[in-house]
Amino acid sequence: MPRDAAELSRRLAREAEAVCRHYLSNGRREGRYWLVGDVHNTPGRSLFVRLQESPKGPAGKWTDAATGEHGDLLDIIRESQGLRGFREVAEEARRFLKLPRTEQDFASKPDRPAVPAGSQEAARRLFAISSPIEGTVVETYLQGRGIADVHHGGSLRFHRRCYYRPDEHLPTETWPAMIACVTNLDGRITGVHRTWLDPGGFDRIRLGKAPIDTPRRAMGDLLGNAVRFGVLDDVLAAGEGIETMLSLRCVLPTMPMAAALSANHLSAISLPSGLRRLYIARDADAAGDTVHAVLTRRAADVGIEAIALSPRLGDFNEDLHIFGPETLRAALRLQLVPEDVERFLHSSKVPAE
Repeated sequence: MPRDAAELSRRLAREAEAVCRHYLSNGRREGRYWLVGDVHNTPGRSLFVRLQESPKGPAGKWTDAATGEHGDLLDIIRESQGLRGFREVAEEARRFLKLPRTEQDFASKPDRPAVPAGSQEAARRLFAISSPIEGTVVETYLQGRGIADVHHGGSLRFHRRCYYRPDEHLPTETWPAMIACVTNLDGRITGVHRTWLDPGGFDRIRLGKAPIDTPRRAMGDLLGNAVRFGVLDDVLAAGEGIETMLSLRCVLPTMPMAAALSANHLSAISLPSGLRRLYIARDADAAGDTVHAVLTRRAADVGIEAIALSPRLGDFNEDLHIFGPETLRAALRLQLVPEDVERFLHSSKVPAE
């Protein structure tokens, strides 16, 4: 292992749990290990990462019991982000650790193959080069929307200068942006959603979004897929907007959730096998009524119980922002089935992000 790689590996090992929560967000901690399906962040329990040094070995080492593969946290970063070559992996690791870039990073790199604009691969590359949201304008934006506790599970990132082109006749601009990864049921990134933000902060007119015509755009393959918060289980809440679902996560931080990004995409969202109950976080409009009817019928066809969650105002972000978390919690207590009130509203432990 090159000297630089060994040093990065040691530094990552000291933050092993944080690395796992960020890059293997579909897993969970059990004792001294982080368990997940594989290095690509697939839900499951085959791969285990040692979180603390022990007689069995150093922190940061992992083994996939299903394949026999093993490695360190640099391998996790490379495989989970689809990176190529040590330079890309080292740059991503330093970004996570907030280390300065080395002269080697600034050296010319071999050209990467061009990918079609708006493709799945372009989406994966954009998410890979983005950074954690902590301490950025993304947090400021979400807090301005009333989302004080951002339980995103690694699905959100920050890009300081994300390209925005108003139309084909105008030059490309750059704005800071919230980047949300869109994944399929296997946890593979199929697209991203971009929300361009105002670097000057939150205001009541634009609600913190950049002063451009279309501050929200998606790219990649969206149909059936979603921005996911939490690990898929037997209960799922699904809705349209990212802010809507993050608002629900403020009071239901351990319930798995999915943001389909639009009413049409919510109607077509893929329903995971093993799902027993689907909560439909509908918006209070005609499109929300249609989504509820379509999803309820689809769920019934495969034996899934569907229950509507209805806001008092236009959506749950409005409810959270206007009425506050305690009022939202009280309203949800009346809409959840009793066992889910106990499971998610009363006894849930807030996950570390």
